[in-house]
Amino acid sequence: MDVNQAKQEHLLALKVMRLTKPTLFTNLPVTCEERDLPGDLFSQLMREDPSTIKGAENLMLGEMLTLPQNFGNIFLGETFSSYISVHNDSSQVVKDILVKADLQTSSQRLNLSASNSAVAELKPDCCIDDVIHHEVKEIGTHILVCAVSYTSQYGEKLYFRKFFKFQVLKPLDVKTKFYNAETDEVFLEAQIQNITTSPMFMEKVSLEPSMMYNVTELNTITSRDTEECTFGKMSYLQPMDTRQYLYCLKPKPEYAEKAGVIKGVTVIGKLDIVWKTNLGERGRLQTSQLQRMAPGYGDIRLSLEMIPDTVNLEEPFDIICKITNCSERTMDLVLEMCNTASTHWCGTSGRKLGKLSPAASLSLPLTLFSSVQGLQSVSGLRLKDTFLKRTYEYDDIAQVCVICPYQSNEH
Repeated sequence: MDVNQAKQEHLLALKVMRLTKPTLFTNLPVTCEERDLPGDLFSQLMREDPSTIKGAENLMLGEMLTLPQNFGNIFLGETFSSYISVHNDSSQVVKDILVKADLQTSSQRLNLSASNSAVAELKPDCCIDDVIHHEVKEIGTHILVCAVSYTSQYGEKLYFRKFFKFQVLKPLDVKTKFYNAETDEVFLEAQIQNITTSPMFMEKVSLEPSMMYNVTELNTITSRDTEECTFGKMSYLQPMDTRQYLYCLKPKPEYAEKAGVIKGVTVIGKLDIVWKTNLGERGRLQTSQLQRMAPGYGDIRLSLEMIPDTVNLEEPFDIICKITNCSERTMDLVLEMCNTASTHWCGTSGRKLGKLSPAASLSLPLTLFSSVQGLQSVSGLRLKDTFLKRTYEYDDIAQVCVICPYQSNEH
């Protein structure tokens, strides 16, 4: 066999082009003063350049679009589209043409062909066209494998492949933080950073809660019966800029009453992010299920259901406490109220609350007053379990602003 034998030329030609929108062409003006050596040569060239606007040649304002020269950057969450064309360059009729397009990733191989059936025949100077689409869901190297098999008019079966490699990059950096409120509410802060080289229009950033929670978005300002986004009407995110989104999640009533459900690791939900870049290319990302470690309440939990924001000095005011048994046993509770330097409780200490079953709760109205002005802490409550002889102390339950109604503002 002759090792120098020329490689067999195929009767069909395969061409692959990525379908993407063009980019804006920016012209870089080169100017000089008329007294310099070039004179008005640079200005004349700028005026004759078809990519400039008449009367504004030196302002870097172009009116041309540039078609892509390669696959370019592809980001996670975008849709990869490609045009595949098989052309018969020969002078004979080719039969049984089968075109197959697969996308090879680091974890799987996907078939993107619109049809897996062969074309009966292809005459000279005719072509077979196909457009494939795929929403990119993995980061890293992707290889588009295009294979063509056919039969010549002499019955010879031929086959060839072409490979097109491209990288899928990460468009956004998403970080989340959880803040636990005194109640069962959870606040989620999502920090989203644009790590691409072009600005993004943030079309949608929402939180899809799990079945246990209801969500309230805190990214709008309500004024005169209208809601306005905190980021303005044009929600653009420049390259390397970061934006914070805030959400409040509250357990649904059927889950909030069950103390055991909110203990341990709970699934909060997932973020759904939709954006547009350049000339309207759309991208979408969904995070995995976000989880947070719920705070431990111990055997018994005391929270406030109602407390006024502002009270008068040395005047009694009412609060409502909620006591929840978070243990797996029944408790027999006794309430003790201890006065502090600023907080004075009204009523009898040592009050018996009775038995409280596991996961059960009760509402307890109490009255107290403060003898010190300013922002004061509500403290001094104790719960005793007579069954196991255990005492649970609660300090800094809440804060209240104490004012003097008789204080004059005149100097």
